[in-house]
Parts: sequence; C-alpha cells; structure tokens
Amino acid sequence: MVDVGVILAENMIRHLEDKKLRLNENGKEYTTNEIIYNATAEVSGAILTAVLTTIISFLPVFTMIGAEGKLFRPLAFTKTMALTASLIIALFLIPPIAAFLFRKTNLRERTQYVINGLLVLLGILAIVYGFWLGLILIAFAITSFLKMRGTLSRKRKNLLDIIISSVAIVFLLATYWRPLGFDRSIVMNLLFVSIICFGLLGVFSIFRIYYERILRWALQNRYLFLIVPATVLTLGIIIMRNTGKEFMPALNEGSFLLMPTSLPHAGVEENKRMLQQLDMAVASIPEIETVVGKAGRTESALDPAPLSMYENVIQYKSEYMRNSSGERQRYKVNDDGLFVLKNDKFIINPNNEIDEDVNYDEASLKTNATREDLIEDDDGEYYRNWRPEIESPDDIWNEIVRVTKLPGVTSAPKLQPIETRLVMLQTGMRAPMGIKVKGPDLKSIENFGLELEDILKQAEGVKEQAVFADRIVGKPYLLIDIKRDQLARYGISILDVQEILQVAVGGMPLTQTVEGRERYAVRVRYPRELRANPDDLKNIYVPVEKGSPVPLGELVEIRYEQGPQVIKSEDTFLIGYVLFDKLNGFAEVDVVENAQALIQDNIDNGTLVVPPRCELSLYGNL
Repeated sequence: MVDVGVILAENMIRHLEDKKLRLNENGKEYTTNEIIYNATAEVSGAILTAVLTTIISFLPVFTMIGAEGKLFRPLAFTKTMALTASLIIALFLIPPIAAFLFRKTNLRERTQYVINGLLVLLGILAIVYGFWLGLILIAFAITSFLKMRGTLSRKRKNLLDIIISSVAIVFLLATYWRPLGFDRSIVMNLLFVSIICFGLLGVFSIFRIYYERILRWALQNRYLFLIVPATVLTLGIIIMRNTGKEFMPALNEGSFLLMPTSLPHAGVEENKRMLQQLDMAVASIPEIETVVGKAGRTESALDPAPLSMYENVIQYKSEYMRNSSGERQRYKVNDDGLFVLKNDKFIINPNNEIDEDVNYDEASLKTNATREDLIEDDDGEYYRNWRPEIESPDDIWNEIVRVTKLPGVTSAPKLQPIETRLVMLQTGMRAPMGIKVKGPDLKSIENFGLELEDILKQAEGVKEQAVFADRIVGKPYLLIDIKRDQLARYGISILDVQEILQVAVGGMPLTQTVEGRERYAVRVRYPRELRANPDDLKNIYVPVEKGSPVPLGELVEIRYEQGPQVIKSEDTFLIGYVLFDKLNGFAEVDVVENAQALIQDNIDNGTLVVPPRCELSLYGNL
C-alpha cells in the first residue's frame, strides 16, 4: 500500500528534476501540471496492474466457509478495501496535491526542509525517551540535507540510505528476533543476522550488476535456460506432494489443557482423589506455574461432561524470566556466573556454566527464585526458568504425560484451552481428531469403538497412548425395584415408599435460609450411617397404617446394574467417540488419511465387521 504512493512520488520528482523530461518535442518546457500528468501516466498502468494482481489473488479466500471462512474472510475484506483505497488515493489524490506542492521550486525545497527538520526533531525526542532508533531518523535527515546542498549526488544518497536501513534492520533483528536464542550473546546474534542480511544483499547486488549479461545469455539460449524454471517447477511439485497437509498449526497459548477420564465405575470420592493426584503430579514439574483441576460440570446443558471427565488447566512458566511489563529481563550475576539475590544470597541456575572450583557456603545458595528475588541489571544475564533438557513446550507436555500415568486414568491428547474450545465447538469432541460411531444401541457402539481403538493404534502417525474409545456402558447404578404384591399385602402405596426413599437417600427441602443475597435450602435426610450401603437401606422402616412398621427390604429388591454414564446423540442417532492424536512431525490430514485407509483395509479383508445399522465418520480440526 505504501509502495504505490512512493513509486508515484519518486517518478514525479524524477520528471521535475530531469531537464529532458521537462521539455516537449518542440523544446518547449511543460507546465507543472503537465509534468505531474506525464509522470502519473507513465507508471499508472504498472501500479494498477500490481494492485489488481494482489486483490485478485485474495478472491478465493471469499469462497471459504466454516471455520476457515470465519478466520480468513475478514482478512481478505480488510486487505482488499485497504488496497482499493490506496489505489484511489495514489491515482486521484496524490497527483493534484503534488502539483500544488511542487508548483514552485522554492516551495518544494521548503517542504523538503520542513520534512527533514521534523525527522531531526522526532529523532532527538526518540533518543531522549531512550529509543536509539532516533539516530536512524537523524541519519536519514542528514543525507537529505547533504543532497539538497549538492554535497551528495542522488545515487550516493540512495546508497547511504540503503546502508543505514540495512544496519538498522540488522540491529533490530539481532535485538528482538534473537535467531540463536536469548542464551547467546547479542554479538553472536548480530554476527549471524549480519551474515544472512548482507549475504542476501550481496547476492542481489551481483545479480543486478550482471543482470544484462544474464538476460542476453538467456535470450540467446532460450531452450537451455528453460531447463532452470522447469527443474524448479518439478522440484516444487515433488516437495508439495511430499509435504504434510494441515489446516492451521497450533498456536502457543502458554498453557495446556489436560483432559483424561477415569473409568465409568469410579465414584465421587474416587474421582475427587484422582483429580487431586493429577494436580499434585503436574505441580511437581519445575516448569509448571499453576494447575487447576475440575471434574464433572456446572449446572448447565452447554457442558455435558460426566463426573469421570477431568479438566486440568495447566499454565507453564515462560522460558525466560520476565519483568512486570511482561518483557524478557536481564538480572545481575556475579563474577562466578551465579545470580545475585536481593537478600545477598545466590541462585544456582542449571542453565549457567559455573567453574568447578567455585566454592560457596551452602547456606548462601538457593535452587529457585522468583522475579521479586532477582536484581534487574541490563548488563546481566537472562534467567532461564526451564531446565537444560527442556527445549520446547512439547518437552513440557511429555513431562506432563509421564507424571500423569496413574492407574485408572486414561491418556489424553495434547490440547490447549482456547484451541480445545474451538475444536469442541466444531466437532463436539475433546480431541483434535476422532471417529464418531453412530448406532442403534450403546452397547454395540461401545464394542465397535473398542475394535476401532485397537486398529487405530497401528496407523502410521497416530500416537498410540492417546487412542481412546468411549467406555459408555459400565456405570454401576443402584436399582430399587418395588414389589407390588408385598405393598398390596401390607396396604402400602407406591407413593409412600418413594417418599421414604426420597427423604432417606436424597433428602427433602423443607425451607430456605436467607443470608444477605444468598439462599440455601434446608434439607432433611437420614444420617450417613443409616444409608451408607444397600444393607442399611433395607433396614429403613416404612410405617404401616394400623400396624407395625415394615423393613424396606421386604417391600423392595435392591441390586446393582450397569448402565451408561452419559448418553450422547447427534442427528437423532446414539453416538460414541474414538479419540486419537498425532505424533510430532506428522500433519493432521496425513494422519487422518492413514487411519481412514487402515480402517478401510480391515473392512475390506473382513478383519473389521461393521455392526448392522452402525456407521463411522472421521472428524477433527482439519
């Protein structure tokens, strides 16, 4: 967008300063309006073509639907409108404004002096506020002043501007990009960036110098030269066919969402204990900052999570210690490489190299520190929060998986909080990839899912420990079956027995307590020692009119039965999920295609038989 106006303005200045371009065929000098018109007409076609090419390249984005459409269509609209506006400004507003400003030479010179003066002023202000980029603005202004006074030619002035820009870019990349890492010195990063940037500039400069010779040779040897683009095109096709396909790489949210499940028969107390164990196991990892676990769901139909599904939100520390502004900060170290604390003690950081002959009193050393303990020092070193063997967030996740291998708890795919919400909204599953199995009853869905689980573990690119089929049936339910013949014998109604059970087991709300804006129900039920197990329930007495109370055991049959812990449905069909995840280094689309091909092969050779009225389909963040 900026280049459009820059190209047009530079061509206008070239026409105004070149004496040959200011004269017509009869040797008469053009007016300022005519010069501006000629300069605009000369490059307007190229500008229009370049902008329209960019706009047309974004047209396919407008056809996207679903998640990708919601994500990328606003970008296409914004860029299209911005490019259209820049084209209108360049072709219809810049020429008349330039004709007015450049009508008189002294006005044009004054404008240049004003602009360069503003650059100097902004540069000084930037230096005062601690931004060394102000030196770059002052340098640009100095080269412009020297050109206006005739000390520098236009060619040398452009060369100096390129050098100044290159040096500034190299310093910015070395300071903020740090390609070699923040554990390397700024000098090493500066040398690395300089080699890359100046090396590329050198290649472009050589190409520019010998461009005419290269072009002449290419025109004389057309068929031989066509081998080069043909080879590049062939290699590009080969690379494209062997490159994994993925909708969008996962972003780094700085946190993980661990979502394992327990087995269906686990009770409330067992799930509570397992959740606490997961939190403690994850918190024992040094790189973890906080971990909060949740089991079950709130009283909302929008979160149909059973009690056996855990959600542990894990926030890990940033690789390097940051200050209160959230930026990487250097901290004070002594001559031996130990970080100095505010209480005159020292911190041993395993990432620092310390001489073996260094000897300190053990009481003066600490093994961990927080931001408040360290002393900020711009000449110090960065404090790395991660251990040397932890090189990326993937290594932290592997540590989480290692410590959460507990009996009775299933594995979980690698997820992040925001990413998980998007995946669950799109597919209804709690994994990036999975299979939805629809069927006539829950038992057949579960059995078919278990068969798919065994097959998916053999697919290329699938993480074996992350494959898990829903255990749908297996939740123990306490069934109380009322014996109607016994009720008729004692003259007791079904409602009487149900009310007794309600008060004894669930409790009956009698009134409410009012505490400010809070309301709490007052429930009455039997003490726990009278309802702790089925045998205790059998000893509950039911009053009989004109007779002695009868034990509940004579009126009902109490037994355990297995049933579903949660019933899910889509499109009026019962449904179950088989979740899986991919290994590092594999693309999602490739993994799904491998899994689909393996399942189809097993169906074709008869190893896997799809039950009647059952169907499967693969879904995911694809």
